[in-house]
Amino acid sequence: MGRPRLIIIIRHGQSEGNKNRDIHQTVPDHRVKLTPDGWAQARDAGIRLRAMLRPDDTLQFYTSPYRRTRETTEGILETLTSDDPDPSPFKRSNMVLYEEPRLREQDFGNFQPCSDEMERMWQERADYGHFFYRIPNGESAADAYDRVSGFNESLWRQFGEQDFASVLVLVTHGLMSRVFLMKWYHFSVEYFEDLRNVNHCEFLIMKLKRDSGKYILQNKLRTWSELRRERAAIKIKEQAENPGLKDETKPSATPVVPRKWGGCPEGCSHSKHFKIRRDLLELRQHDEASANANVLCASTNGNDTVGCRRTTTTRNLNSSDDDSDDPRGLNPSSIDVTRAREDGVSTPNGTPSLLTVEERLRHNLSTPKKTPYLHVGRDFGGTYSGHASEEDLSESDARKRLATKAARVRNGDKTGTTTPNGSSKESGTAKYLSRAHANRLGDAPSNSDQGSDGSFELEEDLDKAEEADRSVRGSVY
Repeated sequence: MGRPRLIIIIRHGQSEGNKNRDIHQTVPDHRVKLTPDGWAQARDAGIRLRAMLRPDDTLQFYTSPYRRTRETTEGILETLTSDDPDPSPFKRSNMVLYEEPRLREQDFGNFQPCSDEMERMWQERADYGHFFYRIPNGESAADAYDRVSGFNESLWRQFGEQDFASVLVLVTHGLMSRVFLMKWYHFSVEYFEDLRNVNHCEFLIMKLKRDSGKYILQNKLRTWSELRRERAAIKIKEQAENPGLKDETKPSATPVVPRKWGGCPEGCSHSKHFKIRRDLLELRQHDEASANANVLCASTNGNDTVGCRRTTTTRNLNSSDDDSDDPRGLNPSSIDVTRAREDGVSTPNGTPSLLTVEERLRHNLSTPKKTPYLHVGRDFGGTYSGHASEEDLSESDARKRLATKAARVRNGDKTGTTTPNGSSKESGTAKYLSRAHANRLGDAPSNSDQGSDGSFELEEDLDKAEEADRSVRGSVY
């Protein structure tokens, strides 16, 4: 069958919560049951549904797991499958019923507070906006929209099945019915907030148009703006019939002060119970002093020297264990700028180095030497990345390769060995190297025999040059 010819959305019958809202203070929302009138509405909905269907129609139900929707579904099935007064072509055994948690009611936050607080919350929601207002400890209509979006996607996947029912019935709640239509027909937020609620056990019918494959909504939805226009028209008609009737719709001279929900409407007293921590206050004062010193130095000295960039302010933190290792609590060491200029320059603009000669020598002694097995690839990393390397060689071939390479380095020949008659001859190992591939394992193994015959004199020179380039004298920092 594929897509159903009808999608029918039904709101549950009247519940005890609709009749008395205070019941939500003691009974969880998902356990609220139908009233006797709600049961009658559900049974009547089954009779109306039976009159709409064809004898050969197949049905599939999705119902919210809340008690009032499950009882509504039960009331619908009771009269839909009843043989009174005539035998019914619809048998419960031929129907598919699912409980779908994504069709549940908007979460209003567990047990609800007193009536006055709930009334305040409804007024706040009206001022904020019904769609985006999130109930404390609950959901907003936007959250419910996300749930319905996932359910709609599941429906479309099931519509691809050939044995899907010809009529789909969704038994859900008032807000979820509007949210479902909003998602399906791409209603705007403004239009959704203008929609009035659906009546109990009212049918919202979506009929498939075969030529376009789209579902056309058969109902005319009621809106608040339309209700206001109708009331205004009635008021004008009454005034025309009774000219002496006082017009109560004229605005009063007293301006209406808008309600304030955010902030502290009754006055803020949070500062009486809050005091900033001393260490945080000192850190903030230190940052402000440093910023002021930098601004002053930049305005008086355009060269931007080291003496300008380093703040001269001192700070004394408390002697707690948490701040005892804070280097900012120590007095800064004095810098001999003249000596630093004589020892070395670290930047092209003449900024003096902050390291002494003894410190640089100590750094050279403590810095580990670069391993001779570290090669630089095309990306200048310390691996074989982008570097031509050997294929898997036997131990004897590897030794021959190393010996050949060492000989070429000593003789300054990088292409091959030189024959007695002066011609260049490429060895078998060199030919083997020309077919080298990228090394997937990175650096050379540490157990290699390189370096035993002095074949790394050139590498050591390169290491020294690189180390000098990385020193303070050659640094760009």
